[in-house]
Amino acid sequence: MPAERVSVPEPSSLPTRHGGDIHPGARPGLRLALILVASFMVVLDFTIVNIALPSIEREFGITTSAAQWVVTGYAIAFSGLLILGGRAADLLGRRRMFIIGLIVFSLASLAGGLAGDPVLLVASRVVQGAGAAMVAPAALSLITTSFPAGPQRTRAIGLYGSVASVGFVAGQVLGGVLVEWTSWRSVFLVNVPVGLVAAALAPRIIGDGGPAAGARADAADGRAARHLDVRGAVLITASVALAVFGISQGNVFGWTSLPVVGALAAAVAAGVCFAAAEAQHPQPLVRPRLLLRPGVRNGGALAFLLGVWNGGELLVLSLYMQQALHFSPLETGLVIAPQGMAGFTMGMLGPRLAGKLGVRRVAMLAGAAAAVGFTVLTRLPSSGYSPLLTVVILVGFGGAGTAFGSIVLASREMADRDQGLVGGVVNTSRQIGAAVGAALLPAVASSMSGGIAGVTGDRVAMLTAAAAALAATAVAWNAARRPAATLRSAS
Repeated sequence: MPAERVSVPEPSSLPTRHGGDIHPGARPGLRLALILVASFMVVLDFTIVNIALPSIEREFGITTSAAQWVVTGYAIAFSGLLILGGRAADLLGRRRMFIIGLIVFSLASLAGGLAGDPVLLVASRVVQGAGAAMVAPAALSLITTSFPAGPQRTRAIGLYGSVASVGFVAGQVLGGVLVEWTSWRSVFLVNVPVGLVAAALAPRIIGDGGPAAGARADAADGRAARHLDVRGAVLITASVALAVFGISQGNVFGWTSLPVVGALAAAVAAGVCFAAAEAQHPQPLVRPRLLLRPGVRNGGALAFLLGVWNGGELLVLSLYMQQALHFSPLETGLVIAPQGMAGFTMGMLGPRLAGKLGVRRVAMLAGAAAAVGFTVLTRLPSSGYSPLLTVVILVGFGGAGTAFGSIVLASREMADRDQGLVGGVVNTSRQIGAAVGAALLPAVASSMSGGIAGVTGDRVAMLTAAAAALAATAVAWNAARRPAATLRSAS
């Protein structure tokens, strides 16, 4: 099985000379840094708020299940709107959607930090999730269209993946510091200056955010190129949002309860209607044949499995360390921090490894590393700190490598006009996976021990995460078996 080459540019994915997102006057390093800072802020917000939930409960006098809506509201809006946000970036301008998303996200963060009651706080989190759904796919598509296919783009994607890995873990550490030394409100207010400054700098640094030239060429006229499939957008948003709601609330209401079963059934129905509508629409939100590309399928599957173990593992380990080992939130974050640093290192090394081994082999090694790490974590200590916990480094390597592989596999075959949509598909897959993991792994831990703090249950949860990592390894292995000609087949 010869190693694939990542340095040969493919014509369909080369950046366009006119009308694309490349800005010849802007420095690529500065442009990438701005995109990565915004991406880091959005990813950080997933975990930084978790640490603040107990403080929010106490201040507003609400139950744990009510406070959880601060997280759930964000997750539903973010996951549900990602595909729409990605296609809007393709058609209406990536830079434009990037800036609008940053402004919405920042103002919603300000509203959350100043909220005087839980209803306003949850509402601000929903709006915050909508802003993040504009920023995330626009940021990824800006990277894949601003750098030519080959080493430059692969290196940029590696940095994007490493920043995402660090962001997930850094939220635990930064959240612990802010809540312990200031107030829970600071986890929202910290986003405001970062987001607004990034939005102000973007017009100078990121270049033209208009529709990709390829999209204009394929459209009958300019208006058609900017036309969004409203029916498709409503259906896919409803399907993903209902699925995330049903999955995330399974442990709250019960998996056989009417709200959960009804939400999941409605999600399936909306998904079926979406597929039927897209097959008949002259300019669908998602071209069905696009999702049949092997790279998009494999990239989406890897992103989903990464979300399963990443979303569930951080939650289970955080609760285990605080409830079973009696660590403080800050101590918990510091113990998990090496996972983020390992992820950042893998993001830096990933492009070099891909150049020597091929992206698919890197993804295989990443999944295997995470599986080994979780297997070791099935021996979690029952009390006190153990050097065994340093194995989270392997999980960090595996997570960043899998994120890198999923993005490269999904985006490398696609024309510039579809890169925003690809970003939406990859991010949606990961967020649905995270919702599954956040519901599944704690449920496994609880059912096996009679309580989340039971070490036996936590060990079984780590075994479940290892199974997800092994599945990711199998997906990457299957992708590696496909000949290059098949992977480059046109849609």
